[in-house]
Amino acid sequence: MKNIFHPIIFLGFIFFTMDYQVYAQCDFNKQSQECISKVHDGFIYIKSFEVDGQNGKKEKVEYSYVMAKETQYYMNICTPGNDPDGIIVTIYDAQRNPVSTNYADGKFYEALIFQCNATGIYYISFTFNGSVNYCGGGVLAFKK
Repeated sequence: MKNIFHPIIFLGFIFFTMDYQVYAQCDFNKQSQECISKVHDGFIYIKSFEVDGQNGKKEKVEYSYVMAKETQYYMNICTPGNDPDGIIVTIYDAQRNPVSTNYADGKFYEALIFQCNATGIYYISFTFNGSVNYCGGGVLAFKK
């Protein structure tokens, strides 16, 4: 009996003294639902986007979406806090030219409005700049 307890105590000591961190999973569904409720009047909800930077392991999360000419798009970001938490949303045209962002003059905004001038594929990129949670939900809405 004495020989069994010795290895168990040793392994227990090793386990409890290891330096490790446990990270919570990103609940993008909760964040997206909050964003949907914040869509401005007159805009119609289209789609939600998962923004999970995996606790800093991912530098960018990107999606593509076909947008239509003469349509106004509204994109907002919701995070576990009350602010964008360092999440930058940038919309790029098909040639990868930035056309709109929620980050300007060193300030993060919860949302952006983009007037589409040409029908085509656009890229919606979420990057992290000083984020704490690396987690959020993005919502795209439109109006003609």
